[in-house]
Amino acid sequence: MKYTKSYPWVLVGLLWGVALLNYMDRQMLSVMKPAMQLDIAELRSATNFGYLMAVFLWIYGLMSPVSGIIADRFNRKWLIVYSLFVWSGVTFAMGYATTFNQIYWLRAIMGISEALYIPAALSLIADFHTAKTRSLAIGVHMTGLYVGQAMGGFGATAAAAFSWQTTFQSFGVVGMAYSLVLILFLKEKEKSVDVTVTATHPLPAKTTLFKGIATLLSNKAFWVILFYFAVSSLPGWATKNWLPTLFAQNLNIPMAQAGPLSTVTIAASSFLGVIFGGILSDKWVQKNKRGRVFTSAIGLALTIPSLLLLGFGHSLLNVIGAGVCFGLGFGLFDANNMPILCQFVSAKYRATAYGIMNMTGVFFGAFITDMLGKSSDAGHLGADFAMLAGVVLIALIMQLYFLKPVNDEYVKA
Repeated sequence: MKYTKSYPWVLVGLLWGVALLNYMDRQMLSVMKPAMQLDIAELRSATNFGYLMAVFLWIYGLMSPVSGIIADRFNRKWLIVYSLFVWSGVTFAMGYATTFNQIYWLRAIMGISEALYIPAALSLIADFHTAKTRSLAIGVHMTGLYVGQAMGGFGATAAAAFSWQTTFQSFGVVGMAYSLVLILFLKEKEKSVDVTVTATHPLPAKTTLFKGIATLLSNKAFWVILFYFAVSSLPGWATKNWLPTLFAQNLNIPMAQAGPLSTVTIAASSFLGVIFGGILSDKWVQKNKRGRVFTSAIGLALTIPSLLLLGFGHSLLNVIGAGVCFGLGFGLFDANNMPILCQFVSAKYRATAYGIMNMTGVFFGAFITDMLGKSSDAGHLGADFAMLAGVVLIALIMQLYFLKPVNDEYVKA
């Protein structure tokens, strides 16, 4: 199939809309607790709310490797279309939920459907974009996630103006309609095949179902990437699920204000971070093959003081400044995960690799979400936020010490 020269960026634009809906639909619940708990009494407990947020992460994590395997073997266009339609349908159904159990199971189904998206989308973008634009393309796509996260923060505002039921129903309809747009314009691309430059290696036969996992688990560099990605997911998921609550507690403001303030702060700064990180990485790697690793490491380093200030800051200047610094740093990190993966993993297994990374990172996220729910009930949410700076430092050291790519595109030895 032939494509126009501009289609790789058209693809990014199409998937940007899906990324926005992906994070907006999942993020809304985190700020709509005050409105929903008036109708569903169980949500008045922060521990119960933590369970509700964590079930999404556990299911999402378990499904991530499966979705990666599926994306590496089947048509990614249709996987993305089906994923969007189902999670949007779940969002629509949330507007009709009347009990905690109903929301709990709908949240679990959302975890299954949303897990199918990211590995397929990122591997598709990586296949369409060369090394010269890969980080920027991934970064632009990631801005959709951040804008969706920010818009999700307005869920509390929309619920106050209308109702939480109407808010869920409206955004669910938007997502289902957008899946029809993807059917018309989204295209698949055949995955490239890794070969050496000698004539002694024939094209490999089609891989078996679990060969990708076996290949990845024998790759030492992949284990390092997996470790620092998972550890860095702790503060990433903590900010997604509990930053609105932390803002409300530390600044002593209502959730209707804390929700938009926290999510917009992180999303806007992350938006700048992934764009700058994408441009810097794509240019730096042309001169130094570790350029992507160094760009990512700078991002992780910025999050360390940010977490300390987020945990212990109680003035508007400290908390907002920490949020901006964290967003910038996490954006630099986020824009380069898939591009770094491309330096060490074959194109045939990238979705599987990212699926395994997603699973591990999300399991860490489920753990920290549950822990911070109990922490919030006990009154020391800020201190536990600050504690995450130490684990990020460990991940940063591991990343810099072990990752030394020799090419920007994986070539089979």
